[in-house]
Parts: sequence; C-alpha cells; structure tokens
Amino acid sequence: MTEEDPNAGLFGRDEPEMSEEEFVEKQIYDKNPKRASALGDLSYDSLIETLNGMDVPEAEKMRALFNMAVGGTLDLVADALPIEDAIEVSFSFDIYLGVALTNKRFGADLFKESQKALVGIKPSESQSDEAYQKTLIEAEDAWWDMPQPRLDKRTPNEAIRETLGRYGLTE
Repeated sequence: MTEEDPNAGLFGRDEPEMSEEEFVEKQIYDKNPKRASALGDLSYDSLIETLNGMDVPEAEKMRALFNMAVGGTLDLVADALPIEDAIEVSFSFDIYLGVALTNKRFGADLFKESQKALVGIKPSESQSDEAYQKTLIEAEDAWWDMPQPRLDKRTPNEAIRETLGRYGLTE
C-alpha cells in the first residue's frame, strides 16, 4: 500500500485509489496504535490516580488498571454511536465474547466447527441457488442447537449462554 500524502489534493495530485479492503484495514486496524496513544493521553493519568486511591492489593493493580482502561474505552465507543447502534454493538460484542471465551474454555473453534458441518451440503442437491442458501442457513442454525462432544454434550448455544452467565452478560 502506498503512503498517503495528506496535501496531495492541494497541488492537483490525487492519491492512488485504495481498495475497499485497504481502506477498511487502514481505518479500523492500522490506526489502533495511534488511538491507543491518544486514549493514553486522555485517561492514563486519571486511571493511575484512581488506582492509587483504591485499596487494591499490589498483585491485583495491573488487572484493575486493565479493567478500568477497557471499561472506559467501551464507554467511549458506546458514547460515540447513536443509541440504537450502541445497543446492537453491545449485543454483538457480548456474543463475540461468549464465543471466544467458550472456545478458550473447551479448546474449540465453534465457527470453524459449524462450517465443517456444512461442507457436506452440496449445491447440486438443491433445486436453485436460493434453495441452497436456505438449506445452508437452516443447517447452520440447527448446528448451534445440537449437542457437541467437544462441549461435554452441551449445545454451542447452551455453552455460550453458560459462559456469558458467569459474567452477568445474559441479563
């Protein structure tokens, strides 16, 4: 990817076009270290001040600092969105956390496992592309409610709900 000249348009030179994937990568992920630095400048001193005023054992201070920083960042993200979007993002983030924590707990990859279950469904077995898509969606939805040996006979949905419940995220 070519380095962008922020003043190129001022002198009649246009920047080379970025693909959508390049734009997404740059805007969402490449700027995160800079965002982290900016958030540090915004809140690090107050986090440390708050942490030093707390009666927290020394061994727990880093965990408390992490929790305060992440909590503050999640608040900033929610505040930056319209309320409807913030609610949707919070539900989606909870699901992501539930899947990731369930994967970690059971040494699984639920998304990969669900996709493996769909490999046997062939497009040639359906009368149309729409019928094939519908069959895939129905099969995937059903998979999340089937007991899985890797999850100690729980369904993925049950395991995820159980995991989220440990954190009070099912309410």
